[in-house]
Amino acid sequence: MKKLDNKVAIITGGAAGIGAATAEKFAFEGANVVIWDLDEKRGGELAQKLGATFMKVNTAKYEEIEKAAKDVFDKFQRIDILINNAGITRDSTVKKMTIEQWQQVIDVNLSGVFYCSKIISAYMVEKGYGRIVNASSVVGLYGNFGQANYVATKSGLIGMTKTFAREFGKKGITVNAIAPGFISTEMVAAMPKEVLASMENKVPIGRLGKPEEIASAYCFLASDEASYINGHTLSVDGGMTV
Repeated sequence: MKKLDNKVAIITGGAAGIGAATAEKFAFEGANVVIWDLDEKRGGELAQKLGATFMKVNTAKYEEIEKAAKDVFDKFQRIDILINNAGITRDSTVKKMTIEQWQQVIDVNLSGVFYCSKIISAYMVEKGYGRIVNASSVVGLYGNFGQANYVATKSGLIGMTKTFAREFGKKGITVNAIAPGFISTEMVAAMPKEVLASMENKVPIGRLGKPEEIASAYCFLASDEASYINGHTLSVDGGMTV
């Protein structure tokens, strides 16, 4: 028996990077995977490859989430897992950051997680079972220059996770978060070599993480193996926060 047999899992931002690796991991572990993303081409191709479902959803739009969640429930008659993986960056120093840059990141990274969790938890409560896992970041734990908007959302998610865990725990739903460190995604791989080397030097084990390693952490917290873990933020960072 696989870890996620017959579970219905929604993965936001699931078309590429960590989200795509998570979709692949969950499909391998037996889940009915539903990918929510704005990238129709990559999301559709991945869904076809995995035998999953792709839906174009902007997680910053409450009405879109309502409709998409209802469609998922109508199709499968349940939603067991929500991976709040979608996130964006609009980096700038506080002095140069525009209000638009601030608000865009807040809308997707913080409000979007609240919207998805609020809507989908209602379906979980109905069945008396659920797993919600939020994507924080190591920068949410110690801050980062030029990322006031991003750090605010990732720190906020840690507090939101603890609150959700208290509210939903008695209803059969656990809520946890992961805090990835420097992960070798396409965006990171495009950085200058000297920047990558500097990043690696900050990691005690001496390398960047792989998207698959974050996917494995998501999978564990979404599985019944983690049934007594609730309100926790798991750092997956090679020891950066030691």
